[in-house]
Amino acid sequence: MLEPWLQQRLGLAVHRLEPVTGGSIHRCWRLDLIDGSRAFLKTNQHAALPWLEAEVEGLETLAAVAPATVSLPKPLACERVGDQAVLLLSWLEFSAKDDSAAWHRFGFDLASLHKASVAAGDGQGCFGWSRDNVIGATPQPNGWSGDWAGFFVEQRLAHQLRLASASGLEFKGAVPLLARAQALLQDHQPEPVLVHGDLWRGNADLLVTGGAALYDPAVHRADREVDLAMAQLFGGFPAPFFEGYHQGWPLPPDADARVGLYNLYHRLNHANLFGGGYVRQAQQVIDALLR
Repeated sequence: MLEPWLQQRLGLAVHRLEPVTGGSIHRCWRLDLIDGSRAFLKTNQHAALPWLEAEVEGLETLAAVAPATVSLPKPLACERVGDQAVLLLSWLEFSAKDDSAAWHRFGFDLASLHKASVAAGDGQGCFGWSRDNVIGATPQPNGWSGDWAGFFVEQRLAHQLRLASASGLEFKGAVPLLARAQALLQDHQPEPVLVHGDLWRGNADLLVTGGAALYDPAVHRADREVDLAMAQLFGGFPAPFFEGYHQGWPLPPDADARVGLYNLYHRLNHANLFGGGYVRQAQQVIDALLR
């Protein structure tokens, strides 16, 4: 069904359709086309079409403020095909080299993207986004708020804790945690920056052609520190990336004090999605924040 759609809808003649690794949410494919070019295809059940549409919006919004040396996959088509939701993207060829100078430039460029998004001002000075989206396979609420502490506590931490409770997973200290988080952020007044929102090492890389790429975003307007905090999770970005970012736009001196709190959102999300050791990790962070 996909190959006739690609031919009729987009005029693309497929030579080979190969499955590739691309995360645990969608099925992912590399399209080798007759003309020698490539494309990237995501498919899922048709009910997942809003997830893919939100991804398209996120990619296009980030691309509008990204410097020329940061690439994002270009959405080519996003629609329902039979019983499937389908997103076709331009192909990105990643480099196998560990280039410290390129990672430094990538960090500097992310700082430039963050700064440019402040000037864009599409959030009217508020935190959130024009639509809800997803973080992994978890719904991510993004209702606009002028209060960063309230936004993060209610729409990030409390949301994940409610999802956990609904599935029978209760975290010790959940109620005092929310009060503690509110107190920790109450006097922190960041600018509402456009963030990637899911910036772990699996959603960014260097390109063979030079420069770097961002993909699989969960965009919203937030404290820019949430991107830098998540970039330290799950293996983390190399040190030159952070050095480049700090050169482009230094973080506040007390930013390290918020890393554990901001990353608790992602630990709770992984606990809800995958259980196991992620539950223990999330509880350990909650315990540490309450001590």
